[in-house]
Amino acid sequence: MFVVATAGHVDHGKSTLLRALTGENPDRWAEERRRGLTIDLGYVSATFDGGRTVAFVDVPGHRRFMPNMLAGIGPVPAVLFVVAADDGWMPQSAEHLDALVALGVRHGVLVVTRSDLLDPELALAEARAAMAGTPLADIPAVCVSAITGAGLDELRAELVRLGAALPEPDREADVRLWVDRSFTIGGSGTVVTGTLPAGTVRTGDALEVGPGGPRVAVRGLQALGEARDEVAAVARVAVNLRGVAADDVPRGAALLTPGLWRPSSTPDVRVDPRANTADLPGQVTVHCGSAAVTAHVRPLDARHARLALAEPLPLRVGDRLILREPGAERIPAGAVVLDPAPPGLSRRGAARRRAEMLAATPEEPALGSELRRRGVAHVDDLRAFGVADVPAADETGGWLLDRDALPGLVERLVAAVEDHDRRDPLDPGVPTETARRALDLPDARLLTVVLAHPAASGLQADGGRVVTGDGRPGLPERVRTAVSGLTERFGARPFDAPSADELAGLGLGTRELAACVRAGLLSRIGPGVWLGPDATEAAVAELRRLPQPFTPSTARTHLGTSRRVVMPLLEKLAEEGFSRRVGDDGHVVD
Repeated sequence: MFVVATAGHVDHGKSTLLRALTGENPDRWAEERRRGLTIDLGYVSATFDGGRTVAFVDVPGHRRFMPNMLAGIGPVPAVLFVVAADDGWMPQSAEHLDALVALGVRHGVLVVTRSDLLDPELALAEARAAMAGTPLADIPAVCVSAITGAGLDELRAELVRLGAALPEPDREADVRLWVDRSFTIGGSGTVVTGTLPAGTVRTGDALEVGPGGPRVAVRGLQALGEARDEVAAVARVAVNLRGVAADDVPRGAALLTPGLWRPSSTPDVRVDPRANTADLPGQVTVHCGSAAVTAHVRPLDARHARLALAEPLPLRVGDRLILREPGAERIPAGAVVLDPAPPGLSRRGAARRRAEMLAATPEEPALGSELRRRGVAHVDDLRAFGVADVPAADETGGWLLDRDALPGLVERLVAAVEDHDRRDPLDPGVPTETARRALDLPDARLLTVVLAHPAASGLQADGGRVVTGDGRPGLPERVRTAVSGLTERFGARPFDAPSADELAGLGLGTRELAACVRAGLLSRIGPGVWLGPDATEAAVAELRRLPQPFTPSTARTHLGTSRRVVMPLLEKLAEEGFSRRVGDDGHVVD
């Protein structure tokens, strides 16, 4: 199956043509049949030679029903553009063409109807001239008469060729089904219909009504009036839902694969080349799929703008939008979504810089482009933006960094560490959380990526901090002078720990002593007991010379120290696995 929407001026024979092609009446309402005027969307289908089935969406041509027309063509990949031979190209023809150009539709067939009433060549020439320069300029054309049947076989053949030429949809894609009808059937409950442009819907699936919205279950499916266990794109589909009322899934709602879409409230867009953002009204109606929401337009430059949507939409990079003037049929521009979740524009000059970045942004989602623009992004968000083949990032909590941004991040991190060390040399390096905030990273685990960059060879992670060089701080001269005196003392008497008064006299307080330990100049044996950096190893070597087991008193005498030192020293040896207790008061050094 493939899906084609009609387009063209009111009363140019769109519905009549579909009746002739399919034998079905697309006008669903009695009012439509009474007035001979399509008011809302109609749906018919036919199977042509070769088994190719076409589902048609018949849209209203009258300008008063333009929103209904846009809801019908939004998700449809091809068009049957109708122009009457006895009327020619008309204003609504141009408005429908504007809408199709805005959506980027480039596949279709031009049909000149009522060829039995007037030579169709003039109307055909007018249509060709109007379509020149648009993606539909070179679509095939057929002249027909629904009354005499002339040209209908040729049109059927062109439709078959059209179906073969359409790009193959991604049937594994995430589902986004824009609802264009919603109603209740007795005994079945809520039923919605729409055009499925990508993905596959199966009976029993769970879907969301809007991003993060209520979950609903697919109770049943129909396509072309037949019950199905699954329906794959591209197709017209009717979905029987469990767990929701029809009023809660109106036209413009979207049924989505759960958890894989994000609501977009302020997308950044690029308008099509025929438009200039300076000419856009301040308020527009944004049409996407079957949805229509009002939006404020903030121009960034001539081609780029930010839209502030009155209601969020599930948008991805590359989505096509129609920007319509509210209360009118004029479509001043089409637009393509470049960023569904852009950063704020609070600083002076931010809009100009943002426009420069968007000018280099492609209109299709790509990993490199998204990371360059964002600097850092989570894999779940990248998938929600439409990026395919997103790599796993389990070691960094799912976060990915732009590799081109790493040298700048390293430079900032080095500056942060050096600045901290200058201001507080007794507390060298910065905690990882401080480093994370300095680089505006969402997760401290990304620091491992920054530190792995060759430019970060002068940095390392040490004990929950990021430090420079070998992690040893440049201590103030007064502290190094004080410690040098202690080093001489420990050279002669390695277990003669200075008293608290002696340390205070040297100007070595708690912070200075802790910095000396981090610098590898001292070791803390216990509360208030400080020795040289190799005191533990030296004690083990000396105590092994004693008969085993030995008592604390024997150790004190052998080491030439005091009970104040020997007791915490023996406890430290035991904690570090160098010794063990034997009996009540014995110690053995292994």
